[in-house]
Amino acid sequence: MFIPQCVYITFRMNSFPISIILLQAWLDEFWLPFDLILHLLAFFLVTIHCLRSHRESTSALLWIFVAWTLPLIGPLLYLWFGINRVPEKAWHKHRSDQKFLSERKAREDEAMPLNYWRAVHDSLVTEPSGTFARELNSAMNAVLSDYPLLSGNNIEPLVTGDQTYPKMLEAIRQAKNHVHIQTFIIGNDRIGRQFLDLLKQKAESGVSIRFMYDRFGSTHAILGGLIKKYKNIPNMQIEGWTQANLIKRRFQINLRNHRKILIVDGKTAFLGGINLQLNNITTPESMPIRDYHFKLEGPIVQELQYTFLRDWYFMTDEDPEILLNEAHFPHTPPVGNALVRVINGGPTVEVESLTDIFFTAIVSARKQLLAVTPYFAPTPDILRAFRSAALRGVDVKLIVPEKNNHVYAGMAGRALYDTLLSAGVRIFERHPPFLHAKALIVDDTLAIIGTANLDARSMRLNYETNLAVYNDAFADELKEIVLEEISMSDEIELASWRNRPVSRRLVENFCNLFTPIL
Repeated sequence: MFIPQCVYITFRMNSFPISIILLQAWLDEFWLPFDLILHLLAFFLVTIHCLRSHRESTSALLWIFVAWTLPLIGPLLYLWFGINRVPEKAWHKHRSDQKFLSERKAREDEAMPLNYWRAVHDSLVTEPSGTFARELNSAMNAVLSDYPLLSGNNIEPLVTGDQTYPKMLEAIRQAKNHVHIQTFIIGNDRIGRQFLDLLKQKAESGVSIRFMYDRFGSTHAILGGLIKKYKNIPNMQIEGWTQANLIKRRFQINLRNHRKILIVDGKTAFLGGINLQLNNITTPESMPIRDYHFKLEGPIVQELQYTFLRDWYFMTDEDPEILLNEAHFPHTPPVGNALVRVINGGPTVEVESLTDIFFTAIVSARKQLLAVTPYFAPTPDILRAFRSAALRGVDVKLIVPEKNNHVYAGMAGRALYDTLLSAGVRIFERHPPFLHAKALIVDDTLAIIGTANLDARSMRLNYETNLAVYNDAFADELKEIVLEEISMSDEIELASWRNRPVSRRLVENFCNLFTPIL
């Protein structure tokens, strides 16, 4: 009873350091050194947490090793850097999505504002023709049960801001009821001002404007005062996406909204990789970034509308009665032959959706895979899928930029070249200007387009929206665009690649260590 009494007395005397000294003396005499006890306890707690978290085995083993070899410091490093807090922080968004879904379903019954929503899904849900396409879509049905394949759509590919911005601006000018627009980056430049000026003009004419931007991606526009200039305009709501909000007890800067969506009057939509900034158009000084965007009409617009409103509701808590109204989801007759479904990705229950869809598409290919991405730092299973396809004899072509706007991301991708080339994947580095496009074409049958890159951030951290498109004419048109990228590229040969300097290999491998956070 000696030690407990001493500890009790010293605590009562506010002499905590003395109690620790007495306790350590007792442990030294009768059992083990106190610092060893702390080390073993901390190591045990780190190990148990790693095993309970179901993290990747290499990561778990690394943190267990760090906790053992660096007494006290190792567990502190794990506490600060090793615990994956993304699912916990992202759960706020998931709860918001579920609540908004309940509000939507409550309005789908007969005589309610969104009864048409259900009618669309009942009448236009479809299956593609052809055995291979049906097999692909069947696998997607299991992953994307809330996003059915809808017929009756028209989709038009647009290359660079030179083609995209005029059509987006014209659609906004024609708006009669509302404009909903979401972007990762709005530039503090002529393009950013042009869009915001037009949105302001439409708001003043009575059109309802909701504009959402990612606060991380649009840092320059925030610091430069562009966003502030357009605040407090009647009919024009501007909201910055962030999950680093002290008021709402959110501190996660990694959960970025990478979507780029424009919906006009619930009838016309635009989606793709093009942000709202000057470097996407031709100027006297430079060529535009090579990027793809898509104009959409038909029932799929409603799915994109709902995707936008779901994000808007999370950030604003605006009354669902206002958001889920008939004006936002008008009757949309079939306008084309494209079969399209939405593929939303995010770090909660949708975290594996993008990975599962890309993996399924890649391993299902029988003849040809064309993949375009600005950042190639995929998860291990996607990398293995590309190798598997090439080893089966599929013609796999990967097109990436020769000069990346994020040097470390380009280096990280090059660390994987040998793995791909040795399996038969053909890699093409596109000459400048920078290639920011995203596309995957499978056997001229399925095209996956949208906002997601083939990197771990898009697959696991960002909120993304892609589309799966079954339409031969569209696949052929998109393929012509991709082949143009290849014609402006240099192919990487395995033999010459292996002869590159050792110093480059070291830098590439070092950058690849950070692929989860690129």
